[in-house]
This record gives sequence, C-alpha cells and structure tokens, in this order.
Amino acid sequence: MAAKKTAAKKAAPKNNTNQTQETRASVDGFLAKIDDAKKRADAVALCALMSRVTGLEPKMWGPAIIGFGTYHYKYASGREGDAPLSGFSPRKAALVLYLAAGFPEQPALMARLGKFKMVGGCLYVKTLDDVDGKTLETLVRKATNWARKQHKS
Repeated sequence: MAAKKTAAKKAAPKNNTNQTQETRASVDGFLAKIDDAKKRADAVALCALMSRVTGLEPKMWGPAIIGFGTYHYKYASGREGDAPLSGFSPRKAALVLYLAAGFPEQPALMARLGKFKMVGGCLYVKTLDDVDGKTLETLVRKATNWARKQHKS
C-alpha cells in the first residue's frame, strides 16, 4: 500500500498591507448582478442612503464591498493601508454594514435600530424592512463623522 503524500502547507508571507483595496469596478454594475431581487433592491436603497447621508460617492473595495470615503491607518505591528470610512456588502445571508464604533450616541441608536446582529465590528441586517430607516440614517451619519474625526480624513 502506497503512503499518502500530504502537501505541506507553506506559511503565507507576512503581508503588512490591506488586502481589500479600492478598485475602479462599477458600483452600479456590481449592484445589478445581485441575483435576489429583494437583496438587490435593499442594496440599491442602502447605497443611495449612505451616499446621501455621508455626502460621499460610492466606490468598490475589493470584489464585494461598497465603501464611502477613505482613511489611512497604521498599526503598531507595521500593518497599514486604506479603508473606507463606512461601507457595506450585500452578502447572501444579510447586508453587512461596516461602520465606526465607539461614538457616544451609538448605544442609544442601536437600541432603537430594530432587528440586527453584531459580530465583531460588523452590523448584519437581513433586510432593510427589519430596521428603522431614520435611525439607520442617523447611525450612518454619526459613525462616518466619528470615523472622520478619529482618522482626521
């Protein structure tokens, strides 16, 4: 019986730059390719809301994140890069919002938001019907302004 060969996994070289970067891909083209009609409608509505509230143009970050604005970060480890001030990704299971955390009004806004899940720094919303639209607008505005102040962008 021949011994099975197992491929040794090589450790990936340490990369100190952000893997998700702004691209020139079309936001409208990305949104148009969302198969589920309800998810597509929610993503289009969320994109319009975030653009209106932030005053920033949506840009694609990597293949599936729509970001608004940008800031540069550098960690003590040496890792650095650019990231959107706020953004979202219309994932299969939920809309995932990437918003700054830690601003004073956040707890009260989250209490009024509606049905959502927080995992790490990500806000998961299954559908926009599950959350209060005005509260979401305020949350996006406050989080983006907080990110601007924190990163002086």
